[in-house]
Amino acid sequence: MAGRSGRNLRRKEADFILLFTAMTLLAIGIVMVFSASYYILRENKDPYYHLRRQVQWAVLGLAGMLFFSNYDYWKLKRWTNLVLLFSFLLLAAVFIPGIGVEILGARRWIGVGSLTFQPSDLAKVAMIMFTAAYLSRRDIQVRKFTEGALPILIILGIFFALIMKQPDLGTGVAMAGSVMLLIFVAGVPMQQLFLVGASAVPLLLYLIYSEPYRLQRLMSFRDPWADPLDTGYQIIQSLYAIGPGGLFGVGLGQGRQKMYYLPEPHSDFIFAVICEELGFIGASTVLIIYFLLFWRGFKIALSAPDAYGSLLAAGIVSMIALQTLINIGVVTGSIPVTGINLPLISSGGSSLLFTMCSLGILLNISKYAK
Repeated sequence: MAGRSGRNLRRKEADFILLFTAMTLLAIGIVMVFSASYYILRENKDPYYHLRRQVQWAVLGLAGMLFFSNYDYWKLKRWTNLVLLFSFLLLAAVFIPGIGVEILGARRWIGVGSLTFQPSDLAKVAMIMFTAAYLSRRDIQVRKFTEGALPILIILGIFFALIMKQPDLGTGVAMAGSVMLLIFVAGVPMQQLFLVGASAVPLLLYLIYSEPYRLQRLMSFRDPWADPLDTGYQIIQSLYAIGPGGLFGVGLGQGRQKMYYLPEPHSDFIFAVICEELGFIGASTVLIIYFLLFWRGFKIALSAPDAYGSLLAAGIVSMIALQTLINIGVVTGSIPVTGINLPLISSGGSSLLFTMCSLGILLNISKYAK
């Protein structure tokens, strides 16, 4: 597979199932963002603010998806280093006064006023592009640690440190996890991956104990009712939303937890609103659609005509899948609370934009799949 190039193959139609599932999730997201955000804004602000914002970013995302679905994916190689450098500069710019924007104690955005952009969303895609391009080179020995995994881990470590400085543990974990999965898919020996994982344990412990709020979140995850008004509040309110949903839900727009109880109901905890309003049937349907998207994505990765396309597709799907699993894990109380959007559904500008651009790349790869 590594010896073949998409340039020599005849283009086919893009994968319809992948496109259909992506558009379905996007439509569900627009509806649920409006349902989750209408009440909290209608008393003193524009009740359509988040809806309009989501639609605007969705239109930009569709334009990006259309462009990258028709931009031959192997041409992205020539832009890899530039995109990586640009994303690094943007991550560093977050900490420059006057450029970086601080919201709720976190400096994750750059921009002016409501026009904000989160560089970590671009950094995730840049790391996937770099890892796929590097590991698909024929002049390196992937199984040799100093030539294969080490250069990628060094750059990943720099990006991870900048993202953690913001701080944004959820995005950092999703990026690191998708890169490590990509390294594994590329054929790096398990012994190397085990040693890397073992060496990361002390770092993980340091990250948990270096910030009091992270340790508090870990303890509240074990027993959120021990501190129901502070550290356990988010998990408890999320579970209060999920429980009453029952089989069919309380009805679209009829949820109660979004009414100033559930934090960030239109973004990080939107899946809890889905569970409450659409019930087990609605939430399960959303999960099935995600499963179809992941299945088609990995199928495209397995049938890509060259190593670069295969790794790039696998990295994109892994990134979206990990972000989905982390978000749903947080909402259901399965893992400690960490802020991360639900792909294609949560309210979020740059996250939605780069997710759709990534799916456009995946659709382009599918046109050359065997």
